[in-house]
Amino acid sequence: HLPRDPDMAGSQDKHDKPPAPLRKGEYKDLVAPMHLELVRLAEWLQTEGRRLVVVIEGRDTAGKGGTAKAIAEHLNPRQCRTVALPRPAGRESSQWYFQRYVPHLPAAGEIVLFDRSWYNRAGVERVMGYCTQAQYTAFLQQAPRFERMLVDDGIVLLKYWLCVDQTEQEQRFAERHADPLKGWKLSPVDLEARRRYAEYTRAREDMLAATHKAHAPWTLVDFNDQRRGRLTLIRDLLDRLPDVHVAVDKPELPALRGKLHRERYDTVAPLPAYAPPKGRQLGD
Repeated sequence: HLPRDPDMAGSQDKHDKPPAPLRKGEYKDLVAPMHLELVRLAEWLQTEGRRLVVVIEGRDTAGKGGTAKAIAEHLNPRQCRTVALPRPAGRESSQWYFQRYVPHLPAAGEIVLFDRSWYNRAGVERVMGYCTQAQYTAFLQQAPRFERMLVDDGIVLLKYWLCVDQTEQEQRFAERHADPLKGWKLSPVDLEARRRYAEYTRAREDMLAATHKAHAPWTLVDFNDQRRGRLTLIRDLLDRLPDVHVAVDKPELPALRGKLHRERYDTVAPLPAYAPPKGRQLGD
């Protein structure tokens, strides 16, 4: 019997069944108005010169990358970007731990989504032995101070942990293993992490105890159903900010005069249009 994520224990009565997984069509209908609100949020941030940092953490397969993608999907990529840094190596490994994250912090009007963040040290680095006990202890002491500096400088900092039971996590690992389009998501570290679910739980609980502060609290979201989890997280994100609707001047789009032109090529011709292999039709 594989354990539930302890964060979710007590979130539902033992006799209650969890909500049925959202279908793709239902999810699209529900997330569409939130995407519009996110666009308005981005307009407000730009108008007011505010800065937003969203930290997205969680176990392997929890849905961190998909959540960042769902938030940024309809936003200007010059304004909203996702940061997913690899393991530090070379010169970076000898720097102050938080140093590599500072250049990625937002300027006025920008949104930065950290798909994993400085909290790697409290999770994978601790569990897998990639840092010393002294480095880990220093991180737990310094992280609240680092985040206090961000908040005191005016950055809006939101931190989310995505919760997933081990049974669901195993199903997602199996999907990645079987799907050649997702195989890149399955690393040797991920495979080792499968055996250490309980160790990651202890590491996460110690992290929350040390870094869940009034100036930078954690918000936990059930991601056993990823679509429902994204809706829950995005709704919470929007509700944590003020009424962000601002009047934006929409430029007029008058009709052009005269006949519209077709493309013409005098020097280099474009590639011929794609044709499916014989015996197949587009849409098969």
